[in-house]
Amino acid sequence: MTASAHIVTVGGMPSAGADDTAVAAALAAAGIAVASRGFIEDDEAALERALGPDEALTVVLAGGGGSAGDIVRRVLARVSGTRLVLNERLLAALQERYRRLDRPLPRRAERLALLPQGTTVWVTADGEAGWALESGPRAFAVVARDAGVQSMIEQHLAPFARAWASGRGAALVRTLRTAGLSLADVEERLVDWLGREGEVTVSTIPADGEVWVRLRARASTPAEAARSLGKAEAAIVGILGGDCFGRDGDTLELVVGRMLLERRLTLAVAESCTGGLLGHRLTNVPGSSAYFERGVLVYSNRAKEELLGVPESILNTHGAVSAPCAEAMARGIATRAGAPCGLAITGIAGPDGGTPTKPVGTVFIGLAVQGDALARRFHFAGDRAAVKWQSTQGALDMLRRSLKGQP
Repeated sequence: MTASAHIVTVGGMPSAGADDTAVAAALAAAGIAVASRGFIEDDEAALERALGPDEALTVVLAGGGGSAGDIVRRVLARVSGTRLVLNERLLAALQERYRRLDRPLPRRAERLALLPQGTTVWVTADGEAGWALESGPRAFAVVARDAGVQSMIEQHLAPFARAWASGRGAALVRTLRTAGLSLADVEERLVDWLGREGEVTVSTIPADGEVWVRLRARASTPAEAARSLGKAEAAIVGILGGDCFGRDGDTLELVVGRMLLERRLTLAVAESCTGGLLGHRLTNVPGSSAYFERGVLVYSNRAKEELLGVPESILNTHGAVSAPCAEAMARGIATRAGAPCGLAITGIAGPDGGTPTKPVGTVFIGLAVQGDALARRFHFAGDRAAVKWQSTQGALDMLRRSLKGQP
């Protein structure tokens, strides 16, 4: 039997997914298979059901204070058959935290130091304390969703997870990420791998304009699991070829940025329907100032003419949403920025503005690299946000494929 885990976020918020993903990555690195990931409201019965009865590690993401923190403490005391007692270490950590804020510890805040008997407290310098509790074959870890979550994972959760998993068998997970393919395309290529039983199981997951291929290797030791995973990964990457752009935490913007750095190229972008999303994704990568030169938002025809030099004749003959316009936009931004690479997006994100010949979701992406330019037409489904996201996916993937041919 291999070590497995559940991740439960209590009182889920829109931003909670980032913490959930960071915890999942840390558990996978420790050789623990994540069996489930869920979000629940701050409800005692819901949390108790989410913990599950199996012999697993459950990581609970919840703030120490508020109703969610109170519920987590009560439920874990109940399922572990222990009582809540004052934890002196946590109380001292709370007092120190308030001292740094130059405030006395509120009397009501003292309840935060009531933890199930036998709890191990985790303290970091930059966030709320976390804690862990072992109950027979089950283990629980509680981590706060705050600015210190990454430090908590690295300093405490990851070492605890590795120690707990030792002797329980190893499970390693690899996620291969593809772009430019449909789910049916990927499944057709991997038909001999899907559903196969053995040391490594393979599944496919559609994910926001990409298709992921997930490999799970189980063995008695991490080394054996790693060997099996490596062989399967090499074979599947060979099948996917250039449509596989990365693995695990790789994103298109990260991979594109890495390629630009390696080739010592800079990039400028022009956006007409994505509202700066392309520039945001590119500049969200640390160190992107080394290759991202500039970006402009050009929604009106006048802006396209004045800022990018798109000829009036193209706009009058083909319209702003057209391949000639997208190509001219890419050439224009590259020329004005003095950058070897230019990327441009123009389209109809909706919900209005479509026509019979150019319905909502019609997007043209222009690309200019080292003086050569081209444009492609796409049709994306979904609401406005979905069209904008898929447009940036298409643009980044076009640039990635082009850069593969650049020395």
